[in-house]
Amino acid sequence: MARIVLRGLGHSYRNAPQCETDYALKPVDLTWEDGKAYALLGPSGCGKTTMLNIISGLVTPSEGRLLFDGRDMTGASTAERNIAQVFQFPVIYTTKTVRQNLAFPLECRNWPSAKIAERVDRIARLLDLSDILGAPARRLSADQKQLVSLGRGLVRDDVSAVLLDEPLTVIDPQMKFALRRKLREINRATGITMILVTHDQSEAMSFADEVVVMKDGQVQQSGPPEHLFARPQNEFVGYFIGSPPLNILAAEPGNNRLNCPALGLSVGLPRGVGTSVLSFGVRPEHIHLVDVAGTAPGARVEAVENLGVERVFTLRAATGETIKVKSRRHKGLSAGTDIGLSVKLGDLLVFGNGRLLGDGEAYLPSEDVG
Repeated sequence: MARIVLRGLGHSYRNAPQCETDYALKPVDLTWEDGKAYALLGPSGCGKTTMLNIISGLVTPSEGRLLFDGRDMTGASTAERNIAQVFQFPVIYTTKTVRQNLAFPLECRNWPSAKIAERVDRIARLLDLSDILGAPARRLSADQKQLVSLGRGLVRDDVSAVLLDEPLTVIDPQMKFALRRKLREINRATGITMILVTHDQSEAMSFADEVVVMKDGQVQQSGPPEHLFARPQNEFVGYFIGSPPLNILAAEPGNNRLNCPALGLSVGLPRGVGTSVLSFGVRPEHIHLVDVAGTAPGARVEAVENLGVERVFTLRAATGETIKVKSRRHKGLSAGTDIGLSVKLGDLLVFGNGRLLGDGEAYLPSEDVG
């Protein structure tokens, strides 16, 4: 296992990059602690696989350094890094049994037979593969093959980290939840650092201790899932994390205050923002539906999506803006109904030029709220 540090690490597939757009991965500083689970999350082409391949040694970075436990591994070979990588499609020997697949990496390292058998049995129990150790790999289901592929990396005791490059893509949707949970259990049981690449926020949020959100080759924000949800550092993170995504609503300055007409809220005007374009953000889970006859601003229900326990309401505010609300209540509410909106000040976010204000930046919410 290893503590992995990225210092000014960046990469361009061009020989002489001239500007930021030439970089597949813009220079970044990150620290991943030993034994934790991490996720690289973002849309296709955002640089997450490039970062993973730099860590594994498949790609040499254009600039910066990569450290394992303080040791510079920037130019080290894949073998020297002791990395196990699990790809989108399972990499196993279909002509071998499950036991033979798991044992093969240890046989290549000349482990004693008794030690190999002991280690294989332990990993098989961890992955729920004990009952099929004698089965031919070619007869396994897709999720079983992926577990064997993972086991081939875990069976070694010298692995610095396990890199997971969208390993759940080929798995049956009904099996994905169980396999995500199994990966998390393995991380906790073994203490091996795991890094998952995915474009699926539910995979990232349910698997990782920390999520790294990326866009256009640049890290947008890194932190625990609950922090990314509650305090997205920019509108992109707010939109990419959460389902439905963060509502972004118009902000109107006036009389030294910042008003949100759609929600009927007003806060003190942020200090030091100059000519910044300001907007409000609020999670669908943080908007409460109330009786429109009260003092709350009104909106009209345009659509209702039934998710079983929860419902997602699409509303049209008096300002014409679309607002999403997620709630377990109001089961009788239907399209065409007028409803009131209520939001707590603590759940309201303010953005300037797309970036969150507050948390030590320019904006501190006023206690005078109307």
